[in-house]
Amino acid sequence: MRGMSTSTPSTSVGPRWLYLHGFASGPDSAKGVAVARHYAGQGVHVERLNLRVPSLEQLRLSAILETVRAAMGGPEERVVLLGSSLGGLTAARMAEQDARVCALVLLAPAFRVVPQLRRRMGEAAWQHWQTSGWIETDDFVTKQKVRIHSGFIADAEAVDARTGGWPDVRVPTLIIHGVQDDTCDVRNSRQWAEGKRHVRLVEVADGHELTASLPRILEETESFLQPWGARGPGAQSPMP
Repeated sequence: MRGMSTSTPSTSVGPRWLYLHGFASGPDSAKGVAVARHYAGQGVHVERLNLRVPSLEQLRLSAILETVRAAMGGPEERVVLLGSSLGGLTAARMAEQDARVCALVLLAPAFRVVPQLRRRMGEAAWQHWQTSGWIETDDFVTKQKVRIHSGFIADAEAVDARTGGWPDVRVPTLIIHGVQDDTCDVRNSRQWAEGKRHVRLVEVADGHELTASLPRILEETESFLQPWGARGPGAQSPMP
């Protein structure tokens, strides 16, 4: 179902932790599952949202934002958002819009998503997407090809044009980005983080998926998120 979590709601009195997956990915992504499993061992529930909304073929950033907003709960909630790629951009835009967000972890965030897509696709494929209305890409959930409607472009441009094309985030933020990322250029994370004392940028020798950097991701997030419920590096799992 739309916006459905893969696991049960948290009963913790601390902030909600929500994990936001990337473009053409899903709530059972390798990073999302690994992060949720790791923090479950510390007694922290990480809710992995389904952001393939309203469907993957008709994907819209505005619909993704509304799905996250609905999952954040009531007006008194405090929320930690962990987002990968497009989920990272979503997390930053949500923090900009909603005071319930108290901290961000952004993994290879897709800042300036439309220009990055255009650069990666090349001009011929980009023009084909706009004129034909569809582009074929890999669905990382089904392991099959899927078509994405070009309405994603205008919708994402409208959302991402706010505040000069860069999210205006004022909450503590950790970014982990691979210097070999050929999907979301690390230079965008560098530019966004520059001069922001509340932002920590960690660059790793890895690509966009950050697969090899998962231990570093867990180490960095444990340290960074201690004020919001993480138990810190070297913490032992609770007794069964």
